[in-house]
Formats: sequence, structure tokens, C-alpha cells
Amino acid sequence: MTRLHAAIDIGSNTLRLLIAELPNPSSPEAWEKIAHAQRITRLGQGLHANGCLDEAGIVRALAALKEFSEILRQHRLGPEGVYAVATAAVREAVNGHEFVERCRMETGIKVQVIDGNTEARLSLRGAAAVLSTDTSHDMLLFDIGGGSTEFIRVRDGNIADDISCKLGVVRLIEAHLNSDPPSADSYQAMLATASGHLDEVEAHWGDRHPPAYLVGTAGTITTLAALHMDLFPYDADKINNHAIPLDDFLALKDRLLKMTHAERAGLRTVETGREDLIIAGLAITEAVMKCWNYSALISVDAGLLQGAWLQTAKA
Repeated sequence: MTRLHAAIDIGSNTLRLLIAELPNPSSPEAWEKIAHAQRITRLGQGLHANGCLDEAGIVRALAALKEFSEILRQHRLGPEGVYAVATAAVREAVNGHEFVERCRMETGIKVQVIDGNTEARLSLRGAAAVLSTDTSHDMLLFDIGGGSTEFIRVRDGNIADDISCKLGVVRLIEAHLNSDPPSADSYQAMLATASGHLDEVEAHWGDRHPPAYLVGTAGTITTLAALHMDLFPYDADKINNHAIPLDDFLALKDRLLKMTHAERAGLRTVETGREDLIIAGLAITEAVMKCWNYSALISVDAGLLQGAWLQTAKA
């Protein structure tokens, strides 16, 4: 049995590839990374307004997948052997199935469109693999995407419940970000929208008992953690289990909101293409921390991509 496996996460904002090996039995690692790539394509851009994937976003996503196919080939993996999952943008778009077919025809990659519950389960599997045991056994894990955010409550290491909301950074900036720097009104509108979705989360719970730890994954959270530590170059191991106290988060928020788009783009810890999205990410994160009175946010680099990899590697 081959030890080399690959997974692709086709998100509403970012496409990511992981090629990794199963570790030696004596290794504490969940995977041994061989290659990793990610491209911000904004595949879900415009979806909120017209219900379809925009052709420009599709072209960008297909270009990224062609790059990924070449990386797979270099590691002697065929595109048919990768576990590629697509999330909110593709599952909601009227032309989502057409995009999936174009992926197969133009890149050879067979994409599976997963539902919100599967997305939550895979995100948890990836995150739990690198989090401390205390944290992963009693946490609220939230995964901010371009088109949706998943909320997973974990008790004693098991999923108590999960819900996927149509709350994403691309949706928020398209609906509310209309000035540079962001106006107070724009940010408050994002905050109010995010808070409204948290009412939906609580209604799904049926109680108001959040777990002990708040854990965030995906680009917004890892960028905030890197900014907090001034971490450059990026190091996933240092991101995992890093805690950002609420006061530090609020200070970081105030700093970023005062900056122009160009100034945020100039920050060495902010990935190109994320300089506007981080504003929406701040609003979602602030709403979550304040809604359930969390005093700190724990970051984790691993999530859906790594969970998808574990699904195929350890099937």
C-alpha cells in the first residue's frame, strides 16, 4: 500500500493542495508533509448576488487546479487519485455541477461536492489531529470560509452537534465593505450580520452552553495568529495551539481597521489577496468571542484539507 496520498480543498475563496505520507508507526505526527500549495481564487465571488459561479472565478480556480495537477504528476500521483472536496460556493451555485464537470474534463481531477455536515466532520478530524488533548476534547471549533462558516461543538472528544451557516468572508465584504479604510458603519454592519447567524447557531444547539475552549481554523484565524506573533516566514507548527487573548484580539482589530487596503497588503504576515477579507474575518471572530464570552481564541492551521487527507490516507 502506498504511503503517499493527496487531498484538495476547493473553497469559496481559497484552493489548497496537500501531498503527505503516512508517518512511521513510531512517529507522533498525523502526517508527514511532502508538498503543499494554495491559491486564492475567489471562486465564490458574485455568488451572493446572482446565484452562479462567476466565469472569471471559475477560470482562476481551473488554473489553480491545473497547477495542482502538475504538482501531483511530479510526485507520481495521478489526478484521479486525489480526494478533492468542494464546499459552500460549489454546492450552492446553480452551475456548480458544470464546474465539477469542467474540473474533470480540463484537469482530470474528480471533485466531490460535500455537504455542511461532512465539511464540519472533516474539519474536526484535521484540527483534532494537532490540537492538545485538553482543547480537542472540550471545544467550539469554527471554520471561517469564503461562503460559509461551520460551528462544531465537541464534548469528550466527540461531536455534540454541528451547523453550517451561510456566513463567509466573501459574502460579507461584497455586502458591506464599501470604503477604504473600512468605515465604522461598514464594520458594524458585518458584525450585526455575523451576530444574526450566531442566533441561528444557538437555536440549533437548543441550549446556551458553549464548550470550554474556542478554536478557530482557516485563513482568517491563521493570519490573525501570524499577525499576533509577527510570525514570518509562516510556520504551521507555531500556529497550532497558539492562544490570542481577547484584549490582544481587540487591539489587533483596531490596528487593522485603521489601515487602508494597501497598508494591510504591505504587512508581511498577510497573504496576498487576503487584505480585504481579513476585515470580514475580524467581524465574524469578534461576534463569536463576544457572543459566548470567550476570553481567548486558540488557532489551528489544520482543518478541512488535513481532514480530507486523513480520510483518504486512513480509509
